[in-house]
Amino acid sequence: MPMSRFVEIRAYNLECGTRDEFHQLMLTQSLPLLRKWQVDVVACGPSPHDSDSYYLLRAYDSLAHRTRSQDAFYASDEWKFGPREAVLAPIDNYTSVVIEMDAATIAALRTIP
Repeated sequence: MPMSRFVEIRAYNLECGTRDEFHQLMLTQSLPLLRKWQVDVVACGPSPHDSDSYYLLRAYDSLAHRTRSQDAFYASDEWKFGPREAVLAPIDNYTSVVIEMDAATIAALRTIP
């Protein structure tokens, strides 16, 4: 594994009152599918600053790896005909930032084994 990787931090703003259901969808449907597609999910969960925010951290070996991985995952029939509709429904909007991190920092942030 490279000494540094690119971590995408995706922050979701969810419709009021949908975060608990969204979290369950992430844990039971999205996360297993992401694992199947070999996406390195570092952490995900409800953001503690308000009741309608959620975060997802994913690590990639390069920016090109991120693009290839997401293009393949989001174009897959497993996503499109699987949990896509249910997962997208409660999302008002989201934003992503990508930062380079060393392996020790990623390990310290990791909550998903």
